[in-house]
Amino acid sequence: MAGEESRSLQLEVEKHILETKKFVLRLEEVSFLDSGGLGTLVRLVGTLRSAHGDLKLCQLSPFLLKVFETTKLAGAFHAYASEKEAIDAFSKRAHHPQGSPHPSKPKVLCVEDSADLLAYLSALLKRSGYDVFTTRNLGDATTFVKATKPALVICGPSTQANAPFFERFRLSHPNVELLLLPLDFPAAEAGLNLVHRIQALLNPSP
Repeated sequence: MAGEESRSLQLEVEKHILETKKFVLRLEEVSFLDSGGLGTLVRLVGTLRSAHGDLKLCQLSPFLLKVFETTKLAGAFHAYASEKEAIDAFSKRAHHPQGSPHPSKPKVLCVEDSADLLAYLSALLKRSGYDVFTTRNLGDATTFVKATKPALVICGPSTQANAPFFERFRLSHPNVELLLLPLDFPAAEAGLNLVHRIQALLNPSP
């Protein structure tokens, strides 16, 4: 989960990062995962792969299998049935295809203070075929809107906390479609519903 739980995992990885950049995470006993926790995993995978390492998952619980399936994020991780398979996979040549922006992809800007929630949204939307930009504050969001001309701006819970500042942002961009995430958004299972909402906004039925 977001908070102390995610922080504990990050600290454990950081504690051993000088010894190795290759980690296996056993998840058979995990019965809950929120979007912040999923974002933490996404960020750790990105950090380790950029340093020529990886975070491989194994023995996923039925709950996690369902979460990865419904959020379309299974492809963002390397998951294995057993710990041995995950460890053995490190001896094989790793291949991490890098996605590249394509002009035909709808552009989506995500604004949210939580780095974990941003990582989750970015991975989820890229897997769903969107060209994603992220920023952690509304001031930078205005610059991104002008530079990238997104089809949609997704505003996370923390972005909406400063009501006057948020209202000024909204009034400054009257022609930009906004999607506001609710305060109770963090459930990872909400990912699929979010994708459906975005599709409905960008492709309204006649």
